[in-house]
Amino acid sequence: MNKMNWNDLLCSKRFGAEKWPDEKDPGRTSFHKDCDRIIFSSSFRRLGKKTQVHPLAQNDHVHTRLTHSIEVASVGRSLGIRCAEKIADDLPKNIHPTQIGQILQAACLSHDIGNPPFGHAGEEAIKSWFSHSDNARILEGLSEAHQDDFKNFEGNAQGFRILTRLEYNVDDGGMRLTYATLASMLKYPWTSMETKKIKKFCCFQSEIDYLKQISEEVKLIKKDHHLYYRHPLAYLAEAADDICYRILDLEDAHEMNILSYHEIKETLEGLCEKDNHYRDIIDSGISNRRKMSFIRAKAIGTAIDGVVGSFTKNYKKIMEGKFEGDLINDSDAQIKSPLDAAKKLSREKVFNEPRKIELEIGCYTVIGILLNAFCSAVREQVLSGEKISYKSSRVLAMMGINAPKKGNDLYKSLLKATDYISGMTDNYATHMAKQIGGMGV
Repeated sequence: MNKMNWNDLLCSKRFGAEKWPDEKDPGRTSFHKDCDRIIFSSSFRRLGKKTQVHPLAQNDHVHTRLTHSIEVASVGRSLGIRCAEKIADDLPKNIHPTQIGQILQAACLSHDIGNPPFGHAGEEAIKSWFSHSDNARILEGLSEAHQDDFKNFEGNAQGFRILTRLEYNVDDGGMRLTYATLASMLKYPWTSMETKKIKKFCCFQSEIDYLKQISEEVKLIKKDHHLYYRHPLAYLAEAADDICYRILDLEDAHEMNILSYHEIKETLEGLCEKDNHYRDIIDSGISNRRKMSFIRAKAIGTAIDGVVGSFTKNYKKIMEGKFEGDLINDSDAQIKSPLDAAKKLSREKVFNEPRKIELEIGCYTVIGILLNAFCSAVREQVLSGEKISYKSSRVLAMMGINAPKKGNDLYKSLLKATDYISGMTDNYATHMAKQIGGMGV
């Protein structure tokens, strides 16, 4: 019977730097260093100006991708430590539960690092543009697998590309994170070719060898040709993200005057009411914002308890690659029901708020202008036998040293264009589209 082993799963070797093992650093483990490498990266810093839920929000209390990632990492660290304490007898003797927390913290810090401007609307805009018949010319000559990478553009796969290729050591290991951290952030350890059966994926064709190398190093169970069962810690990273967005999206909606305090209180009350001080706080004369903070904290704490219970209950199946679904969905009803209600409330009222819809529609225009300009220029540069147009040369000049050269591989060159555009912040993408579209002159 196939079963994953923690000695393999917690591999502290560094991807792309196998010849240079970590020097001992008092007070910092290899996994702690992973967190630091991610936090100090420019890709992580740019998340401060990327949409979580509300594009270009003027309210400073509303989450960005950066604050969301930090909070998810905090929850992930707690989940890692708590679950590691439950399975301590199975862990290598040199591994302390805090190290499992560090791996989860790093995986969660990086979980949205590949998201394009405007959040999930930006992802959909990129997919839509490449899939539209008017733009089919851009992908002419590429294999079906390579075309699928663009037509099914995925922030998770872009994040994997950033971590393993683009940031710090370009084409030479990227951030050179540990194998354990990279495997733990692979929420969907397969490529875009699987989207005919599974909507999400974590790896473009350009990084397929990296996926194989990482999966084999930590000895994930292979399900199909380039499809693996998840690393056990990936389930906890997913749960940390789900806990945060389900609860904190409601808090943001209250800040944006989309949801009332009473709507949120009624939705999350089941996660809080067992607290001895809950009724005293709720009935006190403090502001609704402070009450919301209390509700949020208690709800997250209770949700963490539920996920730890779910992980422990399904531990054997997870280690054998037999667990289907997610840990929240398999939690006890008193945990699952309020979190499902929170997700439903967001879907019905928050995601259909008129101002949000307006901005998301506008992002299709912004992304479309950028893709048309940069992808057309890239294709012209790579395939043209003569001097390219002045406009295309100026567009490519914006990409600096990352601009492709004449005769380069078209697939890799188009990836450089999506690297550039997906790395933009909301504000910069909007500004650039106005300039290119002649509206900012």
